[in-house]
Amino acid sequence: MTGDRTAAAQLADVLASGIENRVFSAAAWSVGGADGPLARGLLGTSRWGGPAVGEDSVWDLASVTKPVVGLVIMALVERGELALEQTLGSLLRGYAAGDKADLTVAQLMTHTSGLPGATPLWKTCPTRSELLAAIRDTPLPAEPGVRVEYSSQGFILLGLVAEAVGRQLLDTLVQDLVTAPAGMPETTYEADPARAVSTEFCEWRGHLVTGQVHDENAVVLGGACGHAGLFAPLADLERLGSRLVAGAPGMLEPETFTLMTTGHTDGLHLHRCLAWQGRDDVGSPVGTGPGPTSFGHTGFTGTSLWVDPELGRYFVLLTNRVHPSREGTGIAAVRREFHDIAAAMS
Repeated sequence: MTGDRTAAAQLADVLASGIENRVFSAAAWSVGGADGPLARGLLGTSRWGGPAVGEDSVWDLASVTKPVVGLVIMALVERGELALEQTLGSLLRGYAAGDKADLTVAQLMTHTSGLPGATPLWKTCPTRSELLAAIRDTPLPAEPGVRVEYSSQGFILLGLVAEAVGRQLLDTLVQDLVTAPAGMPETTYEADPARAVSTEFCEWRGHLVTGQVHDENAVVLGGACGHAGLFAPLADLERLGSRLVAGAPGMLEPETFTLMTTGHTDGLHLHRCLAWQGRDDVGSPVGTGPGPTSFGHTGFTGTSLWVDPELGRYFVLLTNRVHPSREGTGIAAVRREFHDIAAAMS
């Protein structure tokens, strides 16, 4: 216990230094196992000069939304309503022809579809229909299956697939298949601005973003998206982490969960599971503290959820590293140091 208390103090010091160095104005963190948190804390203010963050504060999870939607997809697969080998052409109206007709659900889940990475479609596509048309009609820049390129576009399409197969809106599917069984009652696509931790001052929107999704493509799409948009308090991420450490009981059968969290990009340059990042030996955002079978996901706003099944641990780190600007890079070192210390906790 003494060692754990020392490690917990070290984690708090790392995040306090992040605030002092203005990497972010606030941080919430938790390290735990299947039975819940072992060490946790909240530091800082919801914006520079604003009120202190608390247990009821909600954080823009950004791309941590992706594995949550991935859990929806896997639940539909488990029900027999969807197959990982199915193609966009067979699932979505408008994709029966063209260079994306043969892209599979598995390729979208592993970022091996050939779809491009960071693409600011919102700059040239001011409406949902225009943005979705651009994804459909822009030629693939790479052949499918030959490389891993992180692509939010793939998860935008997976959100549409989930709605088409599940015959419900994505936010309802997320609630029914993930957040309700995991015991995450405060996780939502519609945040209360009074509880939300602020992100960036957005020149496009003309104000400090608080309680609205930070991702601009998600703003144009409106509503629930497959790639970003969820908000949650620390406690809900702790519950999800605990459930994942335990093998996702009540969410997925063991075989399905194993399939989801096993590497699917052997022979390629990045280690990807289905909707989860694997831990790369070089360049991993969480360093090499978590073991080689660990998996998780990071978010552009400064969030992350990581799980190490061998240690029986989850690691949650929530920050607003894009406040008031996305230009800072300090989160990379903070995140690695956090996970190095957390993974060494006894």
